[in-house]
This record gives sequence, structure tokens and C-alpha cells, in this order.
Amino acid sequence: MDLQRNIAPEFWNGMNQRENAVEEQQCTGLLLDTFRLLITRLDPYLKSLDILGRWADMALLPGSDSQTLRDKVFTMIKAILFFSTSKTFQGLIQQFYTRTFKVCMRQKRRAADSGSDCDSSMDENERERTSEDRAAEEGDECSGCDSSKEQCWCQTAMEQFHELNGIFHRLNLLERICSEPVTTLLHKMIEQRMEERCRGDYERSFLNEFQEWIEKVIGWLSKVFLPDSAQSNAESSSTLKRWRCHVQRFYYRLYANMRINELFCIIRDFPDSKPAIEDLKFCLERTNQRQQLLSCLKTALETRLLHPGVNTADIITLYISAIKALRELDPSMVILEVACEPIRKYLRTREDTVRQIVAGLTGDAEGDLANELSKADPVVLENGQESDDEVSEPEDWTPDPVDADPGKSGSKRRSSDIISLLVSIYGSKELFINEYRTLLADRLLHQCSYSSEREIRNVELLKLRFGEAQMHYCEVMLKDMADSRRINSNIRDEEEKLLEEERPPFNLVAVILSSEFWPALKEEKLELPDQIKETMDMYTRRYEKLKVPPIA
Repeated sequence: MDLQRNIAPEFWNGMNQRENAVEEQQCTGLLLDTFRLLITRLDPYLKSLDILGRWADMALLPGSDSQTLRDKVFTMIKAILFFSTSKTFQGLIQQFYTRTFKVCMRQKRRAADSGSDCDSSMDENERERTSEDRAAEEGDECSGCDSSKEQCWCQTAMEQFHELNGIFHRLNLLERICSEPVTTLLHKMIEQRMEERCRGDYERSFLNEFQEWIEKVIGWLSKVFLPDSAQSNAESSSTLKRWRCHVQRFYYRLYANMRINELFCIIRDFPDSKPAIEDLKFCLERTNQRQQLLSCLKTALETRLLHPGVNTADIITLYISAIKALRELDPSMVILEVACEPIRKYLRTREDTVRQIVAGLTGDAEGDLANELSKADPVVLENGQESDDEVSEPEDWTPDPVDADPGKSGSKRRSSDIISLLVSIYGSKELFINEYRTLLADRLLHQCSYSSEREIRNVELLKLRFGEAQMHYCEVMLKDMADSRRINSNIRDEEEKLLEEERPPFNLVAVILSSEFWPALKEEKLELPDQIKETMDMYTRRYEKLKVPPIA
């Protein structure tokens, strides 16, 4: 056979002469010349194939049709010429498509620049330029072919691009020769572009911007797989559709990979990073990367957050950000439940966790927890039972993802708010109520006045969260402060009516506590001076007189 004995050896001998070519332009010329020679040598056989195809369509060749004949011939050409290709050939093809891709994208940018009149279009085109493009434009090099502007061969490269693609299409070699280098090129370009534009920038969405860029890439792919002479070829159109799906799928997967690796920082910066969360959610819905996200996030939390060098308050702050961010990412809250379980376990080992949570809820600062407390939703523990009122309509039911914990109710997982999730770390409201009693007692006893408006507000909000019965002791403590203020005022009024010699040596201000309702106070064994004892005794007698009604 002429193909096996003469044409194939001649083709590969010509291709191997690349070792003598130094410059890229020479290599491209060698590649095109070699395929020109190949199509010239095969042209007589292809013309004969066309004649046989027409005969087959006219039923002059029984048991055969034109498409079957063509498939057999082109399969034989692929098998003999390109069953196994050399690294030299693969490198040459890769270099050729990489260069023509850069040239094509540069031409698209220049066309957009010349056709854009508004500032927004100009800004978009400016973002399209890479750092290499800007450096080349500021210097003497062409950003397309990397040659000096006087020796630019971009136009020649595109002419060679169209001619070579036409040869590949004529020989039915597009998929065999182009698939691997084009795939490698697109993966590399998407990854490079993503690193330059997206990494570390969480405050804006990139999906629309990349979709526009992908459409430009598809335009380049159409030049590869849909030569001008084949615009109506249904098979080529189907090939282009597959490439579109492949490029989009790879972009979603790569973008999700990058954001998953940055998820700790994205959570830390939430809500400023909400656009990045929304982009990641969109990509996760189109890729199978939930398990990767769970594994990566748990590792990041354990290595960067859950160690003795981080304050408990900072851990709680990031956990709150994680609740907000992961709710946005996954409304079922399964990701939150699974990925943040290490945080919950670790917080249980910290002695000051409850104190920090309670301080955040009722502190002076307008923080996340204080804002959450102002919402009047009751606390719901994860292991609580649903009431009849909480059961949703059957039509509204949606199944949990496969990675959900089967031991936990989906409706409870979705209904739990930030405070409920924090309280459920310990599974008990009493711990938090008792801690607040201690904190409230400390605040009330260390203030210089009887003012307790802020604490009254906190208690009312906590009653909405934890129930009135749980907050009864705290209400008694606040009542004690109000009663003490009234009693002190009455005693002071009584003392002012006394003669000078009957008054105590100094004014005494006391707080009268209902001991059963206050936390146990530390006993101070202090021997008071006689003058102070005398003043306290006088105060006690006047207090008893006020509290005990006169006998009729």
C-alpha cells in the first residue's frame, strides 16, 4: 500500500525535521508544509473516494454507502499515520494552537476596543487584558505573537490556522489530532485567567464575566471544529456543543476548587464575601464536589482555628460567620452541620465558651449576637421535638442531601438560628441562663447606681428566647435592685427629718438581695469598725420598720 510504504514515512520524516527549526515561526511553517505535502499525496485517493461515494449513493456499489466508505478510508488513514504520535509532533501541535489562541483572543479584544464607545465597555475590555498583554502593549512586542511589532506575524498565523484546520477537516483528523492539545490549552488558559482575576477577590461575582470570556473561547473553537466549508455539517456542530459543555464544566469545577480552598477566608470575610459564596453555590449545583468541600473545610478549621493560640471569642465569631455563610451556600444546612461539628466539639472543651456567648448576647457592643438577640425567635434545640404547628405542608417537603446526618431532623436543621445553634452546643438552656444570672449579678453589684434599663431590656429579650419560667430568677434580681433604690430613698428621707445628733455619721447605701434567687456570693470575713457597724445597725432598724407593717 502506498499509504503505509511511502506516504506515512515521508510525512514523519518531514515532521521530524523540526529539530532543525529554531524559531516558532519556522516550526509553524514546517508543520503546515508537512500537512500540505500530505494532502497533496492523498488528493488522488480522496478524489477517487468522492467518485466511489457518488456511485454508492447511486446504488452502483451494492451493499455499501458513501458514508461507510468514507469512514473506512479515514479510519485507515488515522490508524496508519496517527495511531501513535511522537512527542515532537504533539509539542508542535500544542505550540501551534496555543499561539493561534492568543492571536485570536487579541484580535477579539482589539475589535471590541474599536467598537466600544461607552466607558463600561472600555472598562470591560481593560479587564480582559492580562498582565502580559499590558506589558507587551507598553513595550515593543506584540501581545499575540510575542514578536516585535515591526515583525508581527499574527495575520500569517491566523491564515495558517485556517488552512491547517481545513486540512484536518478534509482528512477527518480534527478530533484525533486536536482534542488533546486543545483540551490542555483551554484548561491551562482557564486556570491562568482564574488565578490572575479571581483568587483572593471575594467581593464581586465572576460568573458572568467568565461566561462572556467562554463565549469568545467557543468562537475560537468554532474556527477549529467548524471550518467555513463545514458550517452546515451536523457532526461538526455536535462536536462544538460537546466542547462548549466540556469548557463550562471544567470552568465550574476549577472555580469551585479555588473557592473551596479559600472557603475559610471567605467565611471570615462574610458578608462582604457574599458574591463568592453565591458563585460557589452555583458551581456546586453543577459539579459533584460537596464531599471535597466538607473535607477541605473541616481540615482548614482544625488547622487554622481550633488550637490554643486562638481566643474563644474569635472562635465563636468565626463560627457565627460560618453559620451565616454556609446557610447562604446550602439552605439545607447539611454542610454547616457536618463541616462545623469540629468547632462545636472544640468549644465544649473551652471553659469560657458559655461566658463568652452570654457576654456577646448581652454586652454593650452592637455585635452579631446582640443583633440576633433582638430577633424574638424562641430557642430551638437540635434534639427537640416538633410541635404540631411546626409541621410543614407535605407539598413543601424536600429531601435532605445524601451527606446529611440521618439522625437529625431536616426541618430542625433548617429552622435553627444562630443563638439556637450556639445553645445546642451544650444541649441545655440552663447552662446559659445560670451563666447569665452570674453575669447579671456581677453587673448589678458593680455599678455605681441602681440604673438597670439595659439589663431589663436584655431580660425581656431573653424571655422571648428562653421562656419566662427560665428567666424568673433574673426578674427577681432586677426587682431587688428597684426595691433597694426605693428603700434607700425612703430611709434617706427619714434620716433627713432627724435632728443632727440623731443622724448616722455618714450616709449608707445598701443593696438588699433575695438570697434564694441570687447566685451564691463569696463570703468576705472582714471585721468592720465600730462606727460602720453602728451605721449599719441603724440602717437595719429603719429597713425593718419600713418592711414590717405597724400592729393595729
